[in-house]
Amino acid sequence: MTPPEAPPEPSHATLLDAAHEAMEAAPEDGAARLAFYARLADGELFVLLEEEARGETIAPRVFPLDDGPVVLAFDEEERLTEFTGAPAPYVALPGRVVVAQLAGQGVGLGVNLGVAPSSTLLAPEALDWLAETLGSAPEEAEARPVAFHKPAGLPEGLLSALDAALAKAGGLARSALLAGVEYEDGTRGHWLAFVEAVEAAQPALARAASEAVHFSGAEEGAVDVVFLTEDAPIVARLSKVALRFDLPQPEAPAARGPVAPGSDPSKPPILR
Repeated sequence: MTPPEAPPEPSHATLLDAAHEAMEAAPEDGAARLAFYARLADGELFVLLEEEARGETIAPRVFPLDDGPVVLAFDEEERLTEFTGAPAPYVALPGRVVVAQLAGQGVGLGVNLGVAPSSTLLAPEALDWLAETLGSAPEEAEARPVAFHKPAGLPEGLLSALDAALAKAGGLARSALLAGVEYEDGTRGHWLAFVEAVEAAQPALARAASEAVHFSGAEEGAVDVVFLTEDAPIVARLSKVALRFDLPQPEAPAARGPVAPGSDPSKPPILR
């Protein structure tokens, strides 16, 4: 099976389409390329299955393309149906879960093949790299700040990347403050300080911030993540110069119904 060379134009464009268009328009722009991968990881993907899911075990349909076996996924259910031409079994999963489960299996990922401008074929090596990037934890370090200033010199895409990442962290912290920082040893950088963060959520917040920095094209170590309480004296100093992000607060929980495979991040589905 070989994917069509010229996919038809959809009736509307998705966020993944826009990220792909920006990447194609500037093939030498590493930040645009990283932004596409970030959008793929953060969005929901509809994975075509061989058969209906059974519990937490699902079997993606594997296509033997010229470049090797490929699993197909789409950023909209309608696009999956357009590809198959008839109702077909599928599962909706976060892109990062799909990437993590397929990495290391020698299988590629076809995204929106033949049905959208964002038609993309990710080789197994690309999936392995993306899974490693998403799975890497930020390093811990200690350094004493001596001065703060307004954030400056950061990539243009970083603020939007942080805004998108923090918008999905509702209820995990009250706010986040981004400011330039100078350390005791004379080195300079930036702080992203989470204020009143839920203790159990701190590793996830640090990882989300690290991914946003990485996918924006910023240099490694450009932003250090710290966690502060509202009454910490340093918060007042930071607030005078920092760019503030107010995290959305969650609404009252709705009644729980059946849980779809992969919806619980602590129990990812088993792809076989």
